[in-house]
Amino acid sequence: MAKFLCRALFVSFLAVSLGTAADAQTNPVKSIGNVNNVQINGQQVKLTTDNAHAEVTVYSPSVIRVRIDKQPLGRDFSFAVIASPEKTKANVTESANDVTVLTDSVKLIIYKKPFRTAFYTLDNKVISEDEKGLTTSWVNESVTTYKHMQPDEKFIGLGEKTGGLNRRGSGYTHWNSDTFGYRTDQDPIYSTIPFYMGVHDGLNYGIFLDNTYQSDFNFGASNNRFSSFGARGGEMNYYFIYHKKVADIITSYTWLTGRMKMPPLWSLGYQQNRYSYYPETEVMRIAQTLREKKIPADGITLDIHYMDKYKVFTWDKQRFPDPAKMNAKLKDMGFKLTVIVDPGVKVEPGYGVYERGLKENIFVKYPDSTNYTGEVWPGWCHFPDFTSDKARAWWGTEIKKYAADGISGIWNDMNEFSTWGQKNPDNILFNYAGLGASHLQARNVYGFNMARASFEGFKNAIGKRPFILTRSGYAGLQRYTAIWTGDNRAEDDHMLLGVRLLSSLGLSGVPFTGMDIGGFTGNPSIPLFARWMQIGAFSPYFRNHTAVNTKSAEPWAFGEEVLEISRNYVNLRYRMLPYLYSTFYEATQNGEPVVRSLAIDYTHDPKIYDTKFENQYKFGSSLMIAPFIGSANYGTVYFPGGDWYDLYNDELISGKQEKIMNVSMNKLPVYVKESSIIPMQSLVQTTAEKPTDTLTVHIYKGNRNNSFVYYEDDGESYSYENGAFYKRTISYNAAQKQIVFEKAEGSISSKFKYLKLQLHGFGSNANIKASGANGKVSTEFVSLLTPISKFDPQGTANQAEGHNVQSMIISNSNNRVVINY
Repeated sequence: MAKFLCRALFVSFLAVSLGTAADAQTNPVKSIGNVNNVQINGQQVKLTTDNAHAEVTVYSPSVIRVRIDKQPLGRDFSFAVIASPEKTKANVTESANDVTVLTDSVKLIIYKKPFRTAFYTLDNKVISEDEKGLTTSWVNESVTTYKHMQPDEKFIGLGEKTGGLNRRGSGYTHWNSDTFGYRTDQDPIYSTIPFYMGVHDGLNYGIFLDNTYQSDFNFGASNNRFSSFGARGGEMNYYFIYHKKVADIITSYTWLTGRMKMPPLWSLGYQQNRYSYYPETEVMRIAQTLREKKIPADGITLDIHYMDKYKVFTWDKQRFPDPAKMNAKLKDMGFKLTVIVDPGVKVEPGYGVYERGLKENIFVKYPDSTNYTGEVWPGWCHFPDFTSDKARAWWGTEIKKYAADGISGIWNDMNEFSTWGQKNPDNILFNYAGLGASHLQARNVYGFNMARASFEGFKNAIGKRPFILTRSGYAGLQRYTAIWTGDNRAEDDHMLLGVRLLSSLGLSGVPFTGMDIGGFTGNPSIPLFARWMQIGAFSPYFRNHTAVNTKSAEPWAFGEEVLEISRNYVNLRYRMLPYLYSTFYEATQNGEPVVRSLAIDYTHDPKIYDTKFENQYKFGSSLMIAPFIGSANYGTVYFPGGDWYDLYNDELISGKQEKIMNVSMNKLPVYVKESSIIPMQSLVQTTAEKPTDTLTVHIYKGNRNNSFVYYEDDGESYSYENGAFYKRTISYNAAQKQIVFEKAEGSISSKFKYLKLQLHGFGSNANIKASGANGKVSTEFVSLLTPISKFDPQGTANQAEGHNVQSMIISNSNNRVVINY
């Protein structure tokens, strides 16, 4: 019996041993292993593990970079990151079990057995940590880092991704794709921004994975253990960012990847587009109708039918016999023209662009050095290798033609890049800044670099700020271009998805964003179009656009009522341009977006993640927009902490509550945060027209202190970089009951001679006095929208709303002015 038992135990042990050995030989997952060597050099730590090489670098007190590869780490290069590590006080210590990196903001512990990172607050609260037992590993060439998912952790951002505000429970792939008429849950779509933020237990952090291969993010999809991020090749290369506020995380992220320059002022005006306006007489008809119907507008956009057989950098001479002359006419009417540009260059002997591209040898190639050919609109095409300096310079030379023709904006399309069949070969090769790369590594930055080439080339060609728009891009795209959300649908859920896409792009460092107002594919209903035009007025890039073979979608195509609704909100947009332009200036300084998810200011309020309220957003610092579908009769709005004013009638609403509101097609729910400061101007029909000499500053009484930086420059040049601007901080001090206009900064004077203060919520008996300027106080009736009650027989839903406010007009001197109330 004893012999039998011993024999059974031996057989069992042998089976387990052989199984373990077999598993070790066949296991496709290679873990990072234990740390066996550490080198500390100032604020950088280099480590060698059983299966990898790692490097941890402190970039700032709040930003720490982690690089890991199976091979010794190669050349450090990024298309996205432009920041270098700043000298930081970092205390790095090593013990037998770990390495500790301590800054004045965050503590990182690198555990040795096995390699595992954990980020803590200075009082030892876990911010983010690798999942024990998984950490970082490889499956073939794919590398993934697994993070422990906190019990109530939320995930926000990740750029142009469909779905909800909170991405928990979902997984996403970054692989730039042409997705015509995409579903509201489709993934991936056009662009790649592998940056997200985690929120839990009163803490928030950001992670930016800077790897241009196809990347995958899992926020608890099909598992309840971890969140993860990884790529199908290359290094594990990520930046960890910790701040107490989400806004500061965005600021640090845009410090890494760069911030936008000031856009041309005209690009913030209303833009009219369709696929396509041609011939020239149709373009002029649209321009003339906009002026006749007094719909303020600054831009008209031409889609692919302006070209000669879709060939880039050409004009169809029958449809557009004299582009320069046409542009001169449009300029006289206050319009700027934007034209579409695709990357494909038609293979056609005798076609100058093609011949010059061949001569300069700038096209993407196969491994045998022949040029890759793919089919798209013009037919079979070669594609410039925008990842090379040489090809971008060549593109800049070609783009000069448009400058000579009077074009003001370049719209980069099909730059994922798209070809018929949508299956570009993996073995086509790119320069990739001299490093060399296959399509697998270069695809996600192709559109980014095309937009970069267009920005740099067109800026040099026109000698002032260009407007650049792109469909595809990568992290850091905000340095060169605006982005729109591609070929959406004329459906209610697509309108609301568009709002979330703009919010998510804003969370991901991109301020200049837009969507096709009215929907690109299909035909919007009358209520849908009316509502979408209203939301468009509160979008950074305001473009109406529809596809070929759809009904006309200009504002006058939906009847007189919709025309008046549209005109009302476009009018409001133009009156608000001082507020909007100043908000764009703020984005150039700290990366804060124009469309702001409520998660930025109310990060730890669980209500804002509710699917009922996730579409609400702030437009700049002061306005909250509550989008509803156009046919809704009522809707529930959530008001976060603090008091809020109804924009239209000054009704005061307390925060931290849900409230059922009457909703009509004629009025978009918009609310003003207490203590807000909103500068506005008189109505103009185009930004080329000067407003009156009075800047109206709306100030809303509240219990919090607040400030607003008002900003002006010439709206078109880069002189502001040398001090040619007018900037003034306006502050509201609730405790001292003061409104202060600080001394103006900059070398130019304001275009406004007078300041008109309109005081909301102060009551009609407030004792208002100005120190440092003379001012007369009066009471007036204020209404932001034109009455359209003729369309409502009962005279209820459409009645013009307004309110009495106290007003004061003072001279706009550059000196400090104090208003006491």
